[in-house]
Amino acid sequence: MEAKVRKRRPEMVVISDVHLGTYGCHAKELNVYLKSIRPKILVLNGDIIDIWRFSKHYFPKSHLQVLRRILRMMERGTKVYYLTGNHDELLRRFPRISTNKFTLANRLVLPCGDKKAWIFHGDIFDVSIQHAKWLAKLGSVGYDLLILMNSAVNFFAEIMGYEKFSFSKMVKDKVKKAVEHIGQFEKVAAELAIEKGYDYFICGHIHQPANKRIVTEVGQVQYLNSGDWVENLTALEFENNEWRIYHHREAEQLATQPIKKEAAAAETLAQVAYQPEIA
Repeated sequence: MEAKVRKRRPEMVVISDVHLGTYGCHAKELNVYLKSIRPKILVLNGDIIDIWRFSKHYFPKSHLQVLRRILRMMERGTKVYYLTGNHDELLRRFPRISTNKFTLANRLVLPCGDKKAWIFHGDIFDVSIQHAKWLAKLGSVGYDLLILMNSAVNFFAEIMGYEKFSFSKMVKDKVKKAVEHIGQFEKVAAELAIEKGYDYFICGHIHQPANKRIVTEVGQVQYLNSGDWVENLTALEFENNEWRIYHHREAEQLATQPIKKEAAAAETLAQVAYQPEIA
């Protein structure tokens, strides 16, 4: 029987780029996080299952448990939106699916208090995805190998008492073209969001968590990126009319705190009427 843990109840949670079915996926850590929350809305913003690199020879129990955990959250009242990304683009072939508990779409507009959030994966702004998919897939394989090498190096670093570090993050931070690519991605998406009149635009795809205001010649908008569950282990949470980036280390601490029966009985899930607009 599953032990009770203290569950936080944010209004909305956005996660992306989990890449289930790959060696770099931190499925165990994601399970810990999902067990610590009970949101009204959970948005899976693309690349949850990595169909590009899916193999029947590698889909461990911890990866399957993530899917089971999401289904259990739906059973307990969480509304789940699955927005397709480039690594799970096969799902884009299906027509939009929508039920009381689950919606499959390419992009989404949701109210956040008295404001609107435009949510999509973000690969539409990636030139390599749109015009050279074979190059993007080749880079994806290289990225997976880099993550494997990084895991091995960090294993020995931990034994020897050194701090862990990320090869891929170092490359993204130091390589000028990578920094320029991320900046251009944000600028183009921001301009389009401002043109459409949205207050927030929320993406994944580039594995760089962010929460910042972008000002352009035509206006300003709040840009948010949910990061990933390969390197950063982050999510976005909306509560009390505010967005925040949530890091896994916080969820891990909360998950170890037992919840008292009387406290559990006293907690109730506030009912907020969300009427989403499928963009």
